Amino acid sequence: MNIVFLSPHFPPNWHLFCVHLRQLGAHVLGVADEPYDHLHPDLRAALTEYYRVSDLHNYDEVLRALGYFTHRYGKIQRVDSLNEYWLETEARLRTDFNIEGPKINDLPGIKRKSEMKRLFTRAQVDVARGTLVTVPGQARAFAAEVGYPIVAKPDVGVGANHTFKIANEAELDAFLARRPEGYLIEEYVHGVIQTFDGLADRNGEPVFFTSMQYSDGVMEVVTNDDDIYYLTERDIPPDLEQAGRRILTMFNVRERFFHFEFFRTPEGRLVALEVNMRPPGGLSIDMFNHASAIDLYYEWANVLINNRFSAPLTRPYHICYAGRKQFRPYALTHEEVLMRFGDRIIHHQPMHPLFHRAMGAYAYLIKSPDREEVIDIAREIQRLSR
Repeated sequence: MNIVFLSPHFPPNWHLFCVHLRQLGAHVLGVADEPYDHLHPDLRAALTEYYRVSDLHNYDEVLRALGYFTHRYGKIQRVDSLNEYWLETEARLRTDFNIEGPKINDLPGIKRKSEMKRLFTRAQVDVARGTLVTVPGQARAFAAEVGYPIVAKPDVGVGANHTFKIANEAELDAFLARRPEGYLIEEYVHGVIQTFDGLADRNGEPVFFTSMQYSDGVMEVVTNDDDIYYLTERDIPPDLEQAGRRILTMFNVRERFFHFEFFRTPEGRLVALEVNMRPPGGLSIDMFNHASAIDLYYEWANVLINNRFSAPLTRPYHICYAGRKQFRPYALTHEEVLMRFGDRIIHHQPMHPLFHRAMGAYAYLIKSPDREEVIDIAREIQRLSR
């Protein structure tokens, strides 16, 4: 099987997907703008060939890369990056080369939040009230209807970038004065974020699934420059699993990781937020691996090549991610954290600068079968000195 992997060097742990593709017999064909000598040695060993472009945003260059690979190796069976940032590039390549997977016509439902809301409703999953704003009067009328606060987010956007919580009419006027285009205005939903994450096989069956809960919303963390922790769950709420499975069917997710986000309100209501046809970011795949004692880097490659998932679906542990930001006055030093909680901290590392705003500059992974224990340790790691 000929598999093109876009940007195989980033995020840094993504090279492991390529390693397992190669071990399972695929020709792994890398395309990126990173110098070959800068690639991880294991990635260089896994790649059948690497085509360096001057800019991965230049579609003509990427198109030529796939033309070259097709001429040299024959038909390309798959193209992926497992990265939302390159979702449109992947879809264009699949369309132009008639490759299996989401194509250009499939993008609105997985890129536009307004279209996601429509499909959530068809899947009989609750959504926050919202409207796509084309003129300022629509935003003001909506605010008058639902009351403040409201949230403004790009209809097409990644994560919480350029997302705003608007608390009153003056803040709405200031937002509208910037003449934003393509913005979705929604009622503000109070609640914690819960996710439905996993991997679907070629038939759309979720061969692996799990859930995470966040300490706070990513929008609040980015806006206030706060710390965040989030943990994997051992038990998946039945309504969350049912909603996740309906969304999988509605969005026709096949042979892909998925990351669905929901709000859980204080009253227990589950409200769909957005879908992502990729693994959750940061160290989440490693968290899932530790929580279930499996290797999802291998299992994704196994699904892609053989449509087979060989690991047992168990969740004996909670894994909690605790991030710390630069220049915050934490009560415990790094050395004190390791001294106090070293038997529970299974991994720690600096994070790439692109993740600093949302996830922190340094990360700790905490492991325990006890949910309250991992939360208590995360809070202690993030506790500030007085």
